[in-house]
Amino acid sequence: MHVLITGASSGIGEAIAREYLKRNADITVVARRKDRLDELCAGAQSGTHVIAADLAPGRSTADPCAAVVAEAIAALGPIDVLINNAGMQIVDSLVNTNIADGERLIELNLMVPLRMSKAVLPGMMQRRHGAIVDIASMAGIMPTPQMSYYSASKGGLGAASEGLRGELRPHGIHVLTVYPGPVSSDMESAAREKFASSPATRYMPTGTPAELARLIADGVERKTDRIIYPRVYGLSRHLPNLGRWLTDRFTPSLK
Repeated sequence: MHVLITGASSGIGEAIAREYLKRNADITVVARRKDRLDELCAGAQSGTHVIAADLAPGRSTADPCAAVVAEAIAALGPIDVLINNAGMQIVDSLVNTNIADGERLIELNLMVPLRMSKAVLPGMMQRRHGAIVDIASMAGIMPTPQMSYYSASKGGLGAASEGLRGELRPHGIHVLTVYPGPVSSDMESAAREKFASSPATRYMPTGTPAELARLIADGVERKTDRIIYPRVYGLSRHLPNLGRWLTDRFTPSLK
């Protein structure tokens, strides 16, 4: 099995890569920090390929997604599983957010997964086999104050992913949509630090990257449609109005 993972240098992406290495899968890992990717792959017993790339280089540079997919296939063969994990986060009021930064976030969090999926689909459709995993966010279900660009990008990715599942099912391709809530990582810690201390920030249920990675790998194997993690947030998908009221009411202000 060949698994391509974007945003694999830290956090959830790194944990997913380590989980698949434990399962003896061949992995291609993509991120900007090559040293972190090299460290991740050192001593692996299965095939590994490192691609240091910025998947959202801006309008002045050619889109690298198709080239990344082509390089991965040349190195380790056809891609069986694509995991769209690369992303960034901005925690700030909309009025204070730099437009260029916000639009880069939209490109990386939403447009790059669509480009990556489009690049792997011809081969998967020809083989009538494959899986695409989109790492969305609970912020796409319960949009979070002070995170307008992030919530918009993850809401868009979740919607695209859920729709793509039905589109690709007749072609033998499975789509798994993942909605993480707070999961311990550098990104999550940086976001939490932006908000004023409150019971919501101190006691919010928070998961671990390793457990989420295991759930994702199992979900691909079992052809699960979606994962919400930690599980306590699952009710918000079925009662979105309640979830959004709670988010609006209890999200603390910025420091």
